[in-house]
Amino acid sequence: MRIIYLIDFNCPYSYIGLKRLKKAVENLGLDVEWEMKSFELEPQAGKRPVMSTTERYVEKYGLSHEDAEAKIAEIEKTAFNDGLEINYRDMLLVSSKDALRLAKYAQNMHPEIALKLVEEIFEANLVRNENIKKNDVLTGIAVSCGIDESDAKKIIENNYYNIEAYLDQEDALSNGITATPYFILELNESRLNIPGVFSSEEFETALKDFESGDIEDKTFL
Repeated sequence: MRIIYLIDFNCPYSYIGLKRLKKAVENLGLDVEWEMKSFELEPQAGKRPVMSTTERYVEKYGLSHEDAEAKIAEIEKTAFNDGLEINYRDMLLVSSKDALRLAKYAQNMHPEIALKLVEEIFEANLVRNENIKKNDVLTGIAVSCGIDESDAKKIIENNYYNIEAYLDQEDALSNGITATPYFILELNESRLNIPGVFSSEEFETALKDFESGDIEDKTFL
């Protein structure tokens, strides 16, 4: 089975959803090939002053500071219940484009470590609140996952894999995908689309039914 996952590193639900689906796969002992595709949710983030997630929620959704903090606290609680101790309220909302480009490079050239790299970038951003726009932060993560330092710097500093990341998003938009996370299961000629976040148990049910042929070529809603 192949699982294509569309994510953005500024999206906590991408992290939560990926972790839940990975847990479901492991619980079922499935042999899965993972493929990452990028979807940048905040393309303007690199063109405006850096702000916290709380400040962005106030601006984007027209919330009071207190209501924004309450909404973010709910997301953090959801993650905590899955064993993810994220600090979403203090995350710096910076451009995720470079991190997505690096992940695309890993997917294409080092697919065996791509998922690990993706998880490490999520942790750096959402747990440790490191600035994933900084070259040294991304390079350090890449090296910790087994990518050569000179290769990582070359990708990050020279805007490589920009086209690949752009095409991922354009392809998603052309297929009606407008948010992350989004998961696509493929097995032989069958395909199952799963938009958004479900529980690990629901993911397990979808995986089992898809593998057995009880669900074919459908969107799991």
